[in-house]
This record gives sequence, structure tokens and C-alpha cells, in this order.
Amino acid sequence: MTLIKSISGIRGTIGGRSGEGLTPIDIVKFTAAFGKILLRNTGNKKIVVGRDARLSGDMVSNLVVGTLQSIGADVVNLGLSTTPTVEIAVPLEQAAGGIILTASHNPGQWNALKLLNSKGEFISDVEGKEVLALGDNLDFDFAEVGDLGVEVKDGSYLQKHIDAVLALPLVDVDAIRAANFKVAVDAVNSTGGTFIPALLEALGVQTVYKIHCEPNGHFPHNPEPLKEHLTDLSAAVVENNADLGIAVDPDVDRLVFMMEDGELFGEEYTLVAVADYILAHTKGNTVSNLSSTRALRDVTQKHGGEYFAAAVGEVNVVTKMKEVNAVIGGEGNGGVIYPDSHYGRDALVGVALFLSHLAKLGKKASAYRAELPQYYMSKNKITLTPTLDIDDLLAKMEEKYKHEQYSNIDGLKIDLENEWVHLRKSNTEPIIRIYSEGPTQEAAEAIAQRIIQEIEEIIK
Repeated sequence: MTLIKSISGIRGTIGGRSGEGLTPIDIVKFTAAFGKILLRNTGNKKIVVGRDARLSGDMVSNLVVGTLQSIGADVVNLGLSTTPTVEIAVPLEQAAGGIILTASHNPGQWNALKLLNSKGEFISDVEGKEVLALGDNLDFDFAEVGDLGVEVKDGSYLQKHIDAVLALPLVDVDAIRAANFKVAVDAVNSTGGTFIPALLEALGVQTVYKIHCEPNGHFPHNPEPLKEHLTDLSAAVVENNADLGIAVDPDVDRLVFMMEDGELFGEEYTLVAVADYILAHTKGNTVSNLSSTRALRDVTQKHGGEYFAAAVGEVNVVTKMKEVNAVIGGEGNGGVIYPDSHYGRDALVGVALFLSHLAKLGKKASAYRAELPQYYMSKNKITLTPTLDIDDLLAKMEEKYKHEQYSNIDGLKIDLENEWVHLRKSNTEPIIRIYSEGPTQEAAEAIAQRIIQEIEEIIK
């Protein structure tokens, strides 16, 4: 059993003992703490709740809604929804905040509470620590019977989200309709199975092949949208002669495209392609995290903008985007953040912008992919002894590469002329994750192995 309390929210495996898994006790105490903080800080009793389709979702939702009512909060319950839909709903409802019940790309035994502020954006690290502290001591009173909150169920936000996407000036429905795309969709039997086909229909896509689109929570494969998990989608694209495949994770904030030949466009390149389109029409800057592809920097510079890197984590990317007034940003895991819509990763927005771009280009997805800057990534990790001082190890690596361009805002990233490597320590286990990128797969793996060897020498 696992319970992880971090900047990303409260997540864990369902069951087990309190404090060791995501049990009803853990769900209640952290929901109550977050709700109490919202009520105290805003004076606003309204809180939005939505969930993905995983099997524990109904149980967790009942606990969360009841707990919020027990502290005097009024709940707008969106039911089966997506992370970006809840993010949009919070400001539209003029709510104090929101809670999304999803463990994102984690397998079915996981669930989580993702916490939003009144802007529909993830709370900060400081705010998260306040929630954890209050949840651990529960130093507050629950509401008396006359002050209990009420629940309102609202199923209108599927259409409201789609309408908001269609209203974006760079979403060209006419061009998409004229392109007559045939699209296959794998939504891993979660809420994307409802939201993505509905969006495609609204965009004028008349032929949609649905793969695992029944939102019943029975994930047919590992829900992280990686190549090795998307063999069914690849087969559907090829067998149906589709123009494109679309895969999303259970809460629909990560987006991956598959080309007409059944090969992945590349999760790192979802943001790159969308940015290429946005920057061609809107001059400005871009942001991604330190572990994302260098291709975004190249595309940004091609269009006359400036690229900035942020620490890993959506809240860090959003903070940097606001700081540099970025017109597009996100993460290399298929997360697109478009401020003209809202400051959150949104697969619906990404789909609409990518299809608009592809329709106007009039090219096959594979032909367009070949035109983008070509980089290859390698992901490795080193398992260390629990007693090893990882911060000291990273400091020694920083000293070794002090004459190169580097960043230490999140672990250590070393930028070389043709490659980069990013070292990050895990917050939950004694490992260092090593991400590297180069102009070829061999180059990416070679620099990673060189760094691994240097780390092992320092340890010895």
C-alpha cells in the first residue's frame, strides 16, 4: 500500500491501513482540511468536485462530497468529468476551489485528491503543506446540522467545455470539417471516452473509431499513454486507414497522437506541434519543464520567441508562464497549457489546436512530424542506498560540470552543445532519475551512460 502527499495532491492505493494507503480516513481528513482552509480564506462556501471513471471513483466521491457538506461547504458535483473540465468549472461557478478525484496515469488501484484554488489552478506547495498539516491534526469543528452544506449535481460541463474550446480564435472548425479526417480514439475506458468523441463531433470530424471508450473504469491496459501500451490504437489506425490516432490518460490532461502509419507522433512532440501552430499566429514566449524536449526551444526561436524552462510539475510551469507572459507552454508528457483557454493541461484544447494545424497544413501527420526538429530521449534511473546523501552527490556533479551551461532549480540539468541530461532525485525513494536527449537515440543513451558511470565513481 502507498500514500504519497506532495505538490501534486494526495494520492495512493485504495485500501490498507490509514496513513499507508488512500483509505476513507485519509480521504476524509484531507478533504476536510482543504475545505476548511478554502472557507476560511475566501468566505466562499462553494466547491466544485469531479472525477475520472476509475473503479474507486464513486466511493471516493461519496466520501469527499459528504465531508465537504459536513464542514458547511456547498458542492457542485460534476460527476464523471476531466481534470481540465473541473479547472474550467471552478471560475465559471465562482467557487472557492475544486477537488479532482483522479490518479491521472496511475493504474486502477490508485486514486487521488487533486486540489484547485479559486482560479481553477493547482494550489501552491506552501498551500499544500498547510492542507497536510491541518489534515494531520484536524484542529477545527465540523458543522452543526443546521449549517450542513448542500450538493448540486451539474452534468452541463461537457458541453460548456466543448463550447469554450470551439470559441478559441485559433480553433478552425471549417478547416477541420473540410479535411474530412478519420480519427481513432483510445480513452482507456475513462471519461475521455465521452469527452474526446463529443469534441471531435463538434469539430466536424465525421468518422471516429472508438477504442476502449466505455467509461467503466476497467482499464484495458496500463493507462499511461506510452507506445508500448497503445498497440490496440495502432492496429485500429492502420486497419481503418485512419488519418490520426488520439490517446489520453484517465483524467484527460495528457494527450498523445498516433500517425497514419500506426507510429506515435511522440508524447514530447504534442506540445511542440501545438506551439508551432500558436507561435505562427501569436508572437510570444514558451515554457516547458526541464525534462522536456529541446525541440520546443528550437520551434520557439524559429518564430522569434524566447524559450524558458521551469522545474518539473504543472504548478511550476504555470508560475513560469505567467512570469514570462508565455503564449503557450506545458510538459513533455503530452500536456498542453494554453493561457487563452486556462492555465491547466487540457487534452481537449490540444486536440482542437492540433487538428486545426494539421488541416491547414494539408499534410499527413508523419510528413509534418518529419519537418519538426529531430531529438531522441532516454530515461534511466540509479537506485542508491537509503543512507547516501543525494544532495551532496548532485553538488559534486554540479562542480564537475560547472564550466557547462547548467540549472539547479530542480535537481541538476546540464546543457551540452548537442545533448542535455537532467538528474532529479525522487521524493519517495532513494533513486536518481536520469533524463537525457540527443540528436540520435544512440547519443541520448551514450550521455546517460556516461553520467551514470561518473555518479558510480563518485559513490565509490
